[in-house]
Amino acid sequence: MEIKYEIRYSERKTIGITVERDRSVVVCAPFGTRPDIIGKLIEKKRVWLNKKINGINKFPEKKSYKEFVSGESLIYLGSIYKLKVVSDDFDGVKFDNCFSISIHNRNKANMLLKEFYQSGAKEILVPRIKRFAENLGVKHSKILITDSKYRWGSCTPKGNITFNWRIIKAPVNVIDYIIVHELAHLLESNHTATFWNIVSVQLPQYKKAKEWLKENGGVLDAEF
Repeated sequence: MEIKYEIRYSERKTIGITVERDRSVVVCAPFGTRPDIIGKLIEKKRVWLNKKINGINKFPEKKSYKEFVSGESLIYLGSIYKLKVVSDDFDGVKFDNCFSISIHNRNKANMLLKEFYQSGAKEILVPRIKRFAENLGVKHSKILITDSKYRWGSCTPKGNITFNWRIIKAPVNVIDYIIVHELAHLLESNHTATFWNIVSVQLPQYKKAKEWLKENGGVLDAEF
C-alpha cells in the first residue's frame, strides 16, 4: 500500500518523519534533499508508519459539544471545574473555583471560554517557556499561541516556538513537558537518546507527563 506524505523543506540538518493526529505523514527535510532519498527512508520506516497510520486513534473523530448549562464540567490546568450560568449581566468569563458566564451571553459561551483559555495560555505559558529556555541555554525567536488542529507544539529551525492553546487544559507537569520537548528540539532535531537525555535533565519525571498526554490527549482536543 502506498504511503502518501507531504515534504516540508527547511534549514534543518536531518530528515524527520511525523504522523500527525489526523494520520497524515509529514517529512521535514533539509533544503536540497533528493526525493529518492526521502522515498527510501519512507520505505525503510514502512512498518512503523503503517502501525501509526492504522492504529487505534486516541483522538476521537466525533467530538462532544457542551450545552453550556449550569453543572457542566470544564478542565483547566488538569483540574475539573463546574460551569455556572448566572442571571447577572456581565461580559466575558469569571473564574473563582468555578467558571461563570452570564445567561445573556450563553449563545456565545464557546467563544468567550475560548478567549479565556487563550488568554490564560499566554499568561501561563510564556514565562515558563522563557524560564526553560534559559535553563537549556537556547535562544528562541517568536513565541506563538495558536489554534493548531494537529499539534500540541512545534519549533522551526529559526527558533520560532508555537504552542496549541488547548494545552492549558493539561496539568502543569504536562505543560512543562510539552514546552521542554519543543525547546529541546533547538538542540537536537530528532528524538535521539541525546534528545531524551536533554528532556530528562529538565524534567526527571517526564515519562509520566508523556504517558498522561498519550492517554488524555482527546480530552484536551475536545470542544467545550
